[in-house]
Amino acid sequence: MPVKLSETPPAGYRLSSDQALERAAVLREVRDVLATHRRAAPYVYLLGHERWQVDWQLPSGRLLAEVVLSGGSGRVLERWSGIQAEWTMARGTPGAFGELADSVYVWLPLCLLFLAPFVNWRRPLSLLHLDLLALLSFCLSFAFFEHGVISLSVPLSYPPLIYLLARMLTLALKRPSIGAQPLQLRLRTRWLAIGVVVIATFRIALNVTDGNVIDVGYAGVVGAARILHGERMYGGYPSLVEHGDTYGPFNYEAYVPFEVVFGWSGTWDSLPAAHAASIAFDLLALLCIFLIGLRIRGPTLGVALAWAWVTYPFTLIALNSDSNDALLAAMVLAALLAASSPPRRGALTALAGLTKIAPFALAPLLASDLLARARSTSHRLKALAGFALGFAIAAAASFAPALAHDSLGFIWRRTVIYQSTRTAPFSLWGLYHLSSAKLVIEGFAAALALALAVLPRRPGIPALAAACAAVIIALQLGLEYWFYLYIPWFFPLVAIALLAGLQARSPPTSRRCEDAHGAKGSSATSPLSESAVAGAA
Repeated sequence: MPVKLSETPPAGYRLSSDQALERAAVLREVRDVLATHRRAAPYVYLLGHERWQVDWQLPSGRLLAEVVLSGGSGRVLERWSGIQAEWTMARGTPGAFGELADSVYVWLPLCLLFLAPFVNWRRPLSLLHLDLLALLSFCLSFAFFEHGVISLSVPLSYPPLIYLLARMLTLALKRPSIGAQPLQLRLRTRWLAIGVVVIATFRIALNVTDGNVIDVGYAGVVGAARILHGERMYGGYPSLVEHGDTYGPFNYEAYVPFEVVFGWSGTWDSLPAAHAASIAFDLLALLCIFLIGLRIRGPTLGVALAWAWVTYPFTLIALNSDSNDALLAAMVLAALLAASSPPRRGALTALAGLTKIAPFALAPLLASDLLARARSTSHRLKALAGFALGFAIAAAASFAPALAHDSLGFIWRRTVIYQSTRTAPFSLWGLYHLSSAKLVIEGFAAALALALAVLPRRPGIPALAAACAAVIIALQLGLEYWFYLYIPWFFPLVAIALLAGLQARSPPTSRRCEDAHGAKGSSATSPLSESAVAGAA
């Protein structure tokens, strides 16, 4: 609550509230705000550690400027105006997302490790190199975000999104070039496998010792506790996470096992249930991407994809922020795996959409893939019916705890309506108020999701992954509230589409080694053509 203005300093302070307001009001940032917003009113607050906070707000409650001063010396500690006054996320607070996971001495080695197995120095102009650099170029945008320079961080996130969208569409729709040469892995599979285990262990240890639970993880624990106590899943969340009920019901249900094991104190403490859930979601995504590689080509591709997941910096950011984004990635990957069972794929697609809303856009594409695999009209009808039945049963089961207390309309308003109307400065549309352009991009994303479901695609899981990645990236291009934690939604799909063409073994060091590999008769000892990859899928 604001304090009353007084010339007398409170106990432990040498600076009074009057003096704090006077010193804050002469700052250039504040004077600029007051020059353009005559109705702005000052509010003075006592903070901990003997500090004053002075805010200028409009009658609507919009924050225009914020100044923090030392209560002892009167020195200005922080000054914010405009977007950075409204959004603490835009201030570049070190460690706000991922703690040590966003430090240079963790980030840079991960980037180098991510590139290590896939870079072929003999072919520096390889298109795959450009693809990998595009994936890592989000780091440049994130670096500016970490320093509070969103005027650069926001625009810099769009070139890699647009490039990856174009690449995924090419890989999904274009026929492969005859004689295309797949690249070789630079490291042997056994060493990559050991590295996956070591790095995954490091990631878990970092989460346990240094991870910070953001509002998403806290909301998941709150929702799980409500389910266990038979309370309503939506509405009335704690003030610190007032809109934490903005996700689908399966998101909160996924936290229930961890709430049962680790419990919850009722406050935003260390939240061990959120840590355990985030670790489990990450490992589940890791397992799914490995199994997809195993199905396409064998253990070498599976290990390569697992390596990509554990070394990609933004999957670590999601893990160490204890968010739910790896759960969405895992459910989409599991739906890709369930190609032989239409009901299972339908159920997993529904659960992915009921985690966060975006995967619902993949339903036409995943269903049409089943139809393409069917050999006759009767098999197509059976596959479509199985997909729809699995989707409906999973959705009904997931909604049951929520609908026991609230109507579907109320849940719709708390989730879809809230998500579609919230504003944020972390996209071009929110930063520059380009609502008309945003609507065009949203329309394009919707049309693309439907078009990819009916256009002829290359066969196989890699092309399906590319098409799914294209849909998710197109959706993200139209989001007003876009953030770096959303990159893991499409990253594993992009990795599958790109790396499925890599040679399945590391280069032999000698003719004897080459002969030894050939003697084993493994299908993973020679490059695989696109047709073979498609057949294996």
